[in-house]
Formats: sequence, structure tokens, C-alpha cells
Amino acid sequence: MELQMPLITNNLKSDLINTFFERDLTQLQKDYRSIKEISGPNKAFLYRQGDRCSDVFWIKSGIVKLSHITEEGVEVTITILGKGSVIGCFWNNSTSPEAEETVQALGEVIFYRIAISDFKALMSHQSELAWHVFEEIYARKQKVERKLRTVLTQPVENRVIATLLELAEIFGIKCTHGYALEIHLTQQEVADLVGASRSVVSTILNDFRNRGMLDYTREQICINDAAFISL
Repeated sequence: MELQMPLITNNLKSDLINTFFERDLTQLQKDYRSIKEISGPNKAFLYRQGDRCSDVFWIKSGIVKLSHITEEGVEVTITILGKGSVIGCFWNNSTSPEAEETVQALGEVIFYRIAISDFKALMSHQSELAWHVFEEIYARKQKVERKLRTVLTQPVENRVIATLLELAEIFGIKCTHGYALEIHLTQQEVADLVGASRSVVSTILNDFRNRGMLDYTREQICINDAAFISL
């Protein structure tokens, strides 16, 4: 598999979304009364699979994990999202279906919660913002589809590399070795992201560390981008 280290750039779509929501909260609430700012601790749930959710959420700061529990009781991590992401339940009727995923904080997270009725009104009033929200959601859909193709067609080692590079693109900050991930992930959470067992992923991460491709502690993963590009 040919891999290239992604360029770390600002997400212009998310920037516009953030700019809108980072206006004075009191002013926003004058037009959309249901908007509330909420701070959630590590492992807090924004909503759970099976909930009858009628809210939309904007992530102001922090990181959340989207996951799904299969009928066999296996947790599948769908994706990890950070600041600027818009998630939630985009339906509006009394018989709304149950949420198909769980959204949980990885570390402290601050988010806005807005009722779907107010969100629909906001989208109708702010046409440019609505288009950027649509693009953000569509980009996330494409990313999940790419992940599915990778899981179905690539060996675990390649899946780990692709996942680390993708996380660096979203959450990485430049460091002396390459990129440090501003996200705290356990080996189990990395394994969930790539669709493999923790023991297999642990062996791969240890091998990458021995080869100088990355370093990691309980708190941080540091990626040697030059080593990955040379593969």
C-alpha cells in the first residue's frame, strides 16, 4: 500500500461552522432558545445507541467517539471526531427511530446541544452555513466508507498505519519526530478503530516503536512521519 503523510491544514468548512457557533451564546439563544452549552467529563455520553434522540450537537472542544454495539455484543468504533463536528439525530417526528450509534467523550468535552426544530430553523436562515454542515457530514460519510474498504481489503498492519496517518491529519501537532497526536487513545481504542484484536495491534505498535516509526506512552502517540513515508 502506498502511503503519504497528509498535510496538516485547517479545515475551512469546520472553521466557518465554528465561527458561527462561537458567537455570543446569549445572542444565539435569542433566535434559537434551545441551544445549551454543556461540559461533559471523560467517558460521558452525549447519547447512546437505542435512545430516542431529537437533538443535534456541535463539538466546541474535545474529542468524541462514535461506536455501535452489534447483535453479538461487540463494540465497533465508527470514527473519532473533534472540534467543529456536527452530530446527532436528524429526524423530527414523534415516532423517531432509535439512535444507531453511541457518542462518548474521550477526555473532557464541551458541546452545544440544540433541538432539531431549532436546528432546522437555523439551517433555513443560514443557507451558507447549511451547505458547510452538509459538506462536513458528507466528508465524514466518505471517511467511514474508506475505513470500511480498508478493513475489508488491507492487512492489519496497513490498517494501523492508515489510521495513525488519518488521526495525525485531524489531531496532530508538529513535534521533533513528526507529529504528536493531541488525543489519548488506549491500545484497545486503536484496535477498535482498525477492526482488530488488541493483542495484534499491540504487537504491531511495539514493532513500529522498535523500528523507530513511532513512540507512545499512556498519554500520547508520536508519529515519525519520515519513517512512515519511507515504507
